[in-house]
Amino acid sequence: MKRYLYFWKRCLKIAFVGDWRYYGWLGILLIIILGGVNAYAKQYLLGLGTTGMSDQVSWGVYIANFTFLVGMAAAAVMLVIPVYIYKNEELHDLVIFGELLAVAAILMCLAFVTVDLGRPDRFWHLIPGIGIFHFPGSMLSWDVLVLNGYLLINLHICGYHIYCRYCGRKPSNWLSIPVVFLGILWAVSIHTITAFLYVGLGGRHFWNSAVLGPRFIASAFTAGPAFIILTLQIIRQFSDYHVPDRALFTLRSIVQIAMPINMFLLINELFTEFYTTDRNSASSHYLFLGLHGHHALVPWIWTAIGLNITSMILLMLPLSRRLKWLDTACILAVIGIWIEKGMGMVVPGFVPTPIGEIVEYTPSKNEVLICLGIWAFGFFCYTIFLRMAVPILHGKLSRANEPAEANLT
Repeated sequence: MKRYLYFWKRCLKIAFVGDWRYYGWLGILLIIILGGVNAYAKQYLLGLGTTGMSDQVSWGVYIANFTFLVGMAAAAVMLVIPVYIYKNEELHDLVIFGELLAVAAILMCLAFVTVDLGRPDRFWHLIPGIGIFHFPGSMLSWDVLVLNGYLLINLHICGYHIYCRYCGRKPSNWLSIPVVFLGILWAVSIHTITAFLYVGLGGRHFWNSAVLGPRFIASAFTAGPAFIILTLQIIRQFSDYHVPDRALFTLRSIVQIAMPINMFLLINELFTEFYTTDRNSASSHYLFLGLHGHHALVPWIWTAIGLNITSMILLMLPLSRRLKWLDTACILAVIGIWIEKGMGMVVPGFVPTPIGEIVEYTPSKNEVLICLGIWAFGFFCYTIFLRMAVPILHGKLSRANEPAEANLT
């Protein structure tokens, strides 16, 4: 136990050591986090009236970001599959980077759910065995279980493998392999159940689609690996850790497949909604074409489609084998999916209401500041995680080079 605690002490110590660029990055993130905390203090004091949400549109950018980040967390499995199923040992260490991203994404998910609660002090109702959990009838109770379960799975995988690397020993198969394969199944389940949260609301026809779950998975397996590609490029640029090109192009192949599937499923949705137009397609009309003079989301969704199509074309061309064009395609994919699964998925489900009211939604300044604060918190956590993990994976921080004064006997 003493050695294990000393391991974490060394990790925390190195996490806050870096050059001026590292301190500058952390400083910027802390400023944004403090701005978000201040904005949330106002919301906590004055209530959800400080947001742009209303009785008619009760979900906004908080739930939009939550939905997107669940997919980002699930996509970490895209590094696990090549290593543990196809035995690609060259990518073995990179699994840790994907799992750490999943941990940071789940922490942000929990933060977005918390700020969306009008009374966060009643969060204890969602805790099994303490609150009124309504399991298994409530899809929300399933979502709470799978999100927290996925967080624990990824914490175990990251913590155990990093500690084993620090100690210079190979991870035990019976402590790692079963958990890794459980994580693969769990990754698919968290986004599927999130989709079921929407599909299960029968009064919201915009979400009542059998392909919503597959769309969520396809978009997650597009944006997630694209974000990991960008992360690996940054790690390679600003650290001594060697990230092989093969890792980037393996992830590129995943995005190449997932993006066309995502677009194909979107085309299926569009055909269903617009070929046989009826009153249940009003939300789709509002989103893509506008409805009765209301068209706040039309520029958003067409921007997202344009970004996704451009990204897909770049990925299909040999041009994307050049890293700068691959980065461009990944940035476009991440932004496009974020818009599509955020403003283009959550808000239209509420417009018009079941009784025909059209109340448009625009995020308030306070909402935007809170969202930026949570994103900065996630990036701060991920930066700290990487700062601890990279020296261990690179061999610079290990038990073999513990200071002589460390008395752990």
